[in-house]
Formats: sequence, structure tokens, C-alpha cells
Amino acid sequence: MFKLSLINVVIGTSLAANCYAMNPQIDPNNPDGYIVSRAQINAAQDAKTPNPMYDIWAKALETRPNSVVEGIRPGSATNPENVKRVERVFPQSEWDFLTQMAAPEYTYTRFLQAIGKFSAFCGDYTDGRNADEICKKSIVTAFAHFSQETGGHIAKSNTSDNPNGLEEWQQALVHVREIGWSEGQPGYTTGCGQNDWQNKRWPCTQNQGYFGRGAKQLSYHFNYGMFSEVMYDGDATVLLKNPGLVADSWLNLASAIWFFLTPQAPKPAMLHVIDRTWTPSQRETDAGIGYGFGTTINVINGGIECGSQNKDKGQPVNRIRYWEGLAAHYNITIETDEENTCFQQTPYGSLNLNGATDVLYTNWDGNWKYYADRPGGFSFECELVGFQTAYSALVPGDYEKCVTNFYGSHASWPTIRVVEEDLTPPVVEPPAGGIAAWSANKVYLKGDKVSVTVNKVTTHYEAKWWTKGDAPANGGPWQAIP
Repeated sequence: MFKLSLINVVIGTSLAANCYAMNPQIDPNNPDGYIVSRAQINAAQDAKTPNPMYDIWAKALETRPNSVVEGIRPGSATNPENVKRVERVFPQSEWDFLTQMAAPEYTYTRFLQAIGKFSAFCGDYTDGRNADEICKKSIVTAFAHFSQETGGHIAKSNTSDNPNGLEEWQQALVHVREIGWSEGQPGYTTGCGQNDWQNKRWPCTQNQGYFGRGAKQLSYHFNYGMFSEVMYDGDATVLLKNPGLVADSWLNLASAIWFFLTPQAPKPAMLHVIDRTWTPSQRETDAGIGYGFGTTINVINGGIECGSQNKDKGQPVNRIRYWEGLAAHYNITIETDEENTCFQQTPYGSLNLNGATDVLYTNWDGNWKYYADRPGGFSFECELVGFQTAYSALVPGDYEKCVTNFYGSHASWPTIRVVEEDLTPPVVEPPAGGIAAWSANKVYLKGDKVSVTVNKVTTHYEAKWWTKGDAPANGGPWQAIP
């Protein structure tokens, strides 16, 4: 059974080496805190995510309103264009062919609604790629994994349990809930109630169970919270309070589509492996990770299914059998550089990415580095990291939340408030032939120079770090210069 897992160890170095020059000012409403402008916040975020893949990932996760999604019906003239493409390349008859054992909660209408939520699934391409072929390949890939995650796994020769002699790849979506679990049964509450960032953003609801539900068996409260934010305009509480919706509505398939489109950096989104928007980094290429169905296994569950040590394990063997059976039935083209297996690949969790400069990460964490030219040496920034946090580079507004919430959650760190006004310090020309006089009300950064005149004797000073209100003659952050 697949679970989106929370990664708790660093798997690579941050790529956010370049820091934007923040200009924090003392908060007039809180003498122990600071303010930064939203323009600075946005500029800092843009400086850290210049690679166009960030825009591509974010675009792939754009959603339609649920009011539109719930109006989708097979054959409707008002269906979104990507839904009409699915109806063309994978009509109701094909759905029926692959779901003869499926639970009644999974329907073709709900399948179309799940796809309709995300315009990128089976969407258009403007660069000559064949959108219909990519769409069909995406659906077949999804069904290969459905057959493993929630399938019947009944041999064709077992006529008592499989009287119609269905292939195992025709036995997808048998289970809606994880075997052994039912609604009203609390469970999968590991970490619930702790005073940490996970629970502050995705708080568990008492007496609810976050066991596997839906086509990809979504599990654990943080995954329900993240998925709820995508489904309900940023509201994590809807599914945290009512996780059963992931079993009993079109969300049972939408959760799988969401996973299909979501990169778990440094893992790419499955869609971008299939449509080749993703390009493997050198580290990935060296680890045998390239194009093909095998990489989608690595994305899903590489830690226990990929690598030579797992070559004979049941789960990957099943996935590959199901994919090859489906691909043959639907005449899916397998390119010469594609591998159906991942036995030759290093699992992503074992891939050493330390020092890699061509791997992109998608989560924000506080920048802990010391900056002598900023108050207290704090960065007042967040940076991209190779482990999961509460803040995603693909979610609008999360960078600001990281900066403000992260600092506010550390007792020894200053609080930060974002304001709309421009806090860029004005450019003040020094007096002709000299250096501007020191002002007790002005913020000075490392390297700034001032003059102090006492009894007609002028002394010049240079700031050694951020300072405000410290008289240069007292030393401290100031040093006298010729």
C-alpha cells in the first residue's frame, strides 16, 4: 500500500545560496520585533526560484472550482477540454473493461471529475507533443499502479474467485479503504497532538482515523491536510475533520491525480516523467534514473521496491507485469530510452544529493545562516531544502508564511510582520568632500560609514555589523577609520 511519506532527514544541500538583501526595520508596534515589506518578501522568493520548472510545477497544480468539477458528467458539452480529451481516448467502455471488480464508489463520472479538477492532467501542449498519446499513457500508467495499490490480485486461473478470467491488470480499484479499517475507527494518528509545525498547520481531529483511502490509499494526517488545502481553497480542516470524503466522493480518485501531478522533491512529478517535461539531473542519470515506467515506481515507493535487492519482491514485480499487460493491450509506445523496471535504479531515498547543483527542491525552511549586516545576525529569510516542511515553493503565499511563522515559532528569534509600504532606505548623498553625520534614528548595515564631530574634530567610523542607536564613539558595532 502506498503512502505519501513525510521525509524527516536532509537528502541534499539547499540550493538557495543566493540571499536577497532584506532590510528589516524595528516594528513600531512591537519593539522586540521587526517589519519587512511584501515587496522584499516577493523579491526574495523570486530570487530563490528562478528555474522555470517552479512555474511549471505550480501551473500543473492549478485547480478548478469544485462547483465546476461537480457539474462534470460524461458527454456534457460543458466539460473542460482535458475531460473531453479523456472521454475521447479513454471512454466509458474502457473504464468498464478495467473496473469489472471495482468497488461501486469508483465511477467513470468521478474519474472525469477528478481529472477535471486539474487542468494539467491530459492537458494541451504547444510544442508539438502529442497530447492524446500522453493522456492515454498517463491513464494507463495510473491504472498499472491502481492495480497494485487497490487491486484484487486474483490469478486468472482461479475460476472460483475470478469466474470471468480477468487479467490482474483488469482488477483495479477493488478497495476503497485500507483492509482492516472502517469509518469511525481512530488510527494512523502518529504525531497527532504534538506541538510542532505539522500539527500547527494540519491539526488532527479527535477520534478520526487517517488510514489509507482512495485509489492511492492516502494516509496520515499531514497528507490529508495537504490534499484538503488543494481541494478546498487552502482549508486543511475539511478533510482533517471528515477524512471519509476521500473514500466516498470523487476525491477517492482526485487524491491519486493530485499525487500524479505533485513533485516530492527531488522526485519529479509522475506526469513530467511521462511527458518528458522533466530532465534527469546528472546524479539521477548516474544512479540509473531516467525515463520510463520504472521511474514512476521509484517516485511512488522506491525505498522498498527499487534497486537490485528488490528485483524479486512482489510489489514491483506486480507493477511491471500490470504495466506491460496494459501497455500491450493499449498499444502504448515504449521509447528506446525508457525502462519498465527500476531494479537498475538507486532508490531516491538512498541517492546522495549532497552538493548537487542541478536538483531542485520544493520546500521552504528557515535560513539559519548568520548575517553580520542584519539585526542579531538573523537572515530574516527562508531557503529551499531537501526535506518536507509545512511550506511549499509551489503554493502561493507559503514563502511569506515560512518567514513570519518560522521566526515567530522560535523563542529566541525575533517576530516578523509583513507590511505593504516600501521599506527601501532612501539614498542620501554624503556632504560634499565628506561622510554623512551619524544619526541615532537610522539603521546602519555592515560597511556603512558615518562622521561624528566633537569640538570641531571630525572622526569617521565604519559599521562592523547591523546597528541602530549605538553611538560610534562607544565602539561596539563601530570602528574608527582614517
